[in-house]
Amino acid sequence: MIDYLAIGHVTEDLWPDGKTPGGPVMYASRTALAWLDHVAVLTAAGDNFDSAAAFPGVDVRRIPAPSTTQFRNIYANGGRRQIVWPCPVRIGARHLTDELLGSRIIHLAPVCNEVEADMLSRIPPAAFVGVTPQGWLRRWDEQGTVYAAGWEDAGIILPRANAIVLSIDDVAGDWRLVRNWASQTSILVATQAAEGCMLFLNGAPIHVPAPPVAQVEPTGAGDIFAAALFITLQQGCEPARACAIANCIAANSVTFPHGQGFPTRQDAQRCAAAVI
Repeated sequence: MIDYLAIGHVTEDLWPDGKTPGGPVMYASRTALAWLDHVAVLTAAGDNFDSAAAFPGVDVRRIPAPSTTQFRNIYANGGRRQIVWPCPVRIGARHLTDELLGSRIIHLAPVCNEVEADMLSRIPPAAFVGVTPQGWLRRWDEQGTVYAAGWEDAGIILPRANAIVLSIDDVAGDWRLVRNWASQTSILVATQAAEGCMLFLNGAPIHVPAPPVAQVEPTGAGDIFAAALFITLQQGCEPARACAIANCIAANSVTFPHGQGFPTRQDAQRCAAAVI
């Protein structure tokens, strides 16, 4: 049986010194290996994408596509600007096999509005559904510059999700919108970078601080947080404690250069032991 299934586009992240694999599914699935044995990804990418190099230890189910989604992340003045060249293949219910539907945890992890909400109609009630809606909150102009958009399928996805994770930056600091979404689902977490996160448990907010660290590279930290949270929740951890463990895991990840901050089983054990 598959323990953790992440669904969404893998990306090629472009940097001044080259490119690295990226995308929520990559960061989340490789994080899940710190806890679980059979981790899988359902993605769409071009034939030249090296899945074995990008996802060591992960069972990758690749839908053929003419290209792989590419992102350029530009950090300046405490913020981030993004340019995207998206893969044209969307991922929907038609791509879910019986084996994939048997996954214990199903993480819907779009990066650029490519995951279709019709998947929920086929996911069994027993599956833990974790959602990172960032990719549903993105659109882009003709030059590929990413801008914020509304979450069109929020009313469909929020009631079914076991847990939602988003960054407060994804909604430009709109806490009113976050509270509205939190009122429609059981667990919603808004991450706040170095400040930790705000857990909304049945709509009630609880702030969970993060340990102080020297940040080197933050890309992927939110996806690493989400995977840690979904797994610890599914394993029966109390929500505030699960957030604290996920904060610890994510904080450790940002102390490494891009693509090198994936947690180990020792990190998972250390963070669990550090949280009372």
